Amino acid sequence: MNSLDALAGVLRVRPGAPRPRSLTGTRPAWAGTIARGRPAHEVPRLLASLFSLCGHAHGLCAGLAVQAAQRGEVAPAFDDLRALQCETQREHIRRICLNWTRQLVLTPEAGERIAGLGLGALYACPALASGFDGGNMAAVARWMAQHLLGTDPGTWVANWSQDRWLWLAHWSQADKGWLAELLRSSRTFADLPVAGDTPLRPHADRSSLVEFAAGLRDAASASTHPLWRGGCAETGTWTRLHDADSPPCMTAWQRLGARVAELARLTLPDAATRGGAGWLSTGTLHLARREGMAWVEMSRGLLVHHVRLEGSGVQPRVASYGVLAPTEWNFHPQGAVARALEAMPPAGADERLRARVQALMAAYDPCVRFEVDADPLPTESAHA
Repeated sequence: MNSLDALAGVLRVRPGAPRPRSLTGTRPAWAGTIARGRPAHEVPRLLASLFSLCGHAHGLCAGLAVQAAQRGEVAPAFDDLRALQCETQREHIRRICLNWTRQLVLTPEAGERIAGLGLGALYACPALASGFDGGNMAAVARWMAQHLLGTDPGTWVANWSQDRWLWLAHWSQADKGWLAELLRSSRTFADLPVAGDTPLRPHADRSSLVEFAAGLRDAASASTHPLWRGGCAETGTWTRLHDADSPPCMTAWQRLGARVAELARLTLPDAATRGGAGWLSTGTLHLARREGMAWVEMSRGLLVHHVRLEGSGVQPRVASYGVLAPTEWNFHPQGAVARALEAMPPAGADERLRARVQALMAAYDPCVRFEVDADPLPTESAHA
């Protein structure tokens, strides 16, 4: 393990191994260690810099949690919601254009060609330009139509909303672009049943949030092996609060489609619970004196921060701090990904099995590097 792995952690994937050996991780819970004893006002900036991926989401969530502990429940400013929208959008674009082009191909020849097309799309993306703040989302919509979807995002989302799986199958077959080709060719190994866990939506109502917060306080392993109502849960673009009435995802391929759908939806005009800056759910909960919790839906799923403060006066310090990120839920050693890996044959030289593993990991999308054990082929994947 190199020094970066020691800091960020790494997931070890073992197809065919019984749980919990099928999926083990070394991701350290740095937030509590680093934040403890710090002045409360420093925590948002500190955690935004600590988490290299989705730093704004962590900074926003930390700021909301500290405010909830100090002053009660607050709503985020619109500028923060816009920034969350833009960062989530950028993260989806990077993962699709960089990671999927490596993880969802069977042959090196196809991979090299599609990776080139993905990079070309990435370089042309206005959302990744320095200083982009969502002010010209129409340019992003035009870029998506040209480089990813083959049609405007509004039309894509409208078709998705009518019958998502039928539309995903039709679009991936009919469109001539590289992203549709990638999903079309990967369907043979990615559209296989994955028994999902309970969708993680404790933010659906206040009583569920209070129950959820009690679990954070009481379980010593909550930050590393979290449970919701006694069992594993999963979170992602397919478990959004504003999409709770839609049919569940049953395969890795469908979860990949849900990410494309959300990227398109985030490009739409702002509408509460429907699109743009109104799509992602955020909120706070004041739990007790100087104790607060906040949540933010970000690119990989639901992010939760919990803080207790101590000291008197206007500059309290952090007594304890906890972060529950999507990776801890989705890559629980007893969770859905671990079960899917357990049900596979042992890793070897079989390209299709290797592709199944890569598609599964792309769908659930860990925020740390992963390695596949007992496979002689080069299977390491790192986020760019």
